Amino acid sequence: MIRILLADDHTILRDGIRALLSREADMQVVGEAANGQALLELLAHTPADLVLLDINMPVLDGFAVMPLLRRQFPQLRVLVLSMLDHENYVHRMLEAGALGYVLKNADSTEIIHAIRTVAANQPFLCTEIGLGLLRRLVERTPVPAPLAAMPYRTRSGWPIAPPHTELSGRELEVLQLIAEGLTNQEIADKLFASKRTIETHRQNIIEKTQTKNTAALIRYAMSTGLIG
Repeated sequence: MIRILLADDHTILRDGIRALLSREADMQVVGEAANGQALLELLAHTPADLVLLDINMPVLDGFAVMPLLRRQFPQLRVLVLSMLDHENYVHRMLEAGALGYVLKNADSTEIIHAIRTVAANQPFLCTEIGLGLLRRLVERTPVPAPLAAMPYRTRSGWPIAPPHTELSGRELEVLQLIAEGLTNQEIADKLFASKRTIETHRQNIIEKTQTKNTAALIRYAMSTGLIG
């Protein structure tokens, strides 16, 4: 039996989810909370396996309560149920410890599947978010230049792709912000990421461009037209 807590400030939505889950033999709603603070208080005396967590809530919202859930109830699985579909919100919640993210406009079958997947300690992204992230990734990924236009050549004379063609869209964003003089922490705040993630992006960029340090990286990026 999957014991579920509902955390959402809209009573009508909680009622609808409770009615939906009542038809599932392996699921039981054991409590409801209208905000993050009420959720923490409920968890103090109500054992649960999974929380369906909204982000926009009064008192203590989803972003604020996630670190507390991870610290106080590390075995609890968190599935975000929200109308917010921007990749920054998805990234922040997953990085904070949520195991899944599903939109409120998903159909009942997908919500049920998401609950079972996350309860089994497996990650889950609803179809709409997954397709949206894939579309944005494709839009941001630079298209490699034709071989004839590539300025780098092997000893045998055959042209090869310059190192920067391997940079992802997010790495190009980080590179631009590095060139603007932002620190790792400032870049992390701007891109809704952790400082460690930005440090990893910076190191990957340096390795891919075969530069030795940040100064050399910026000179390289300017000379190849990656940045102005």
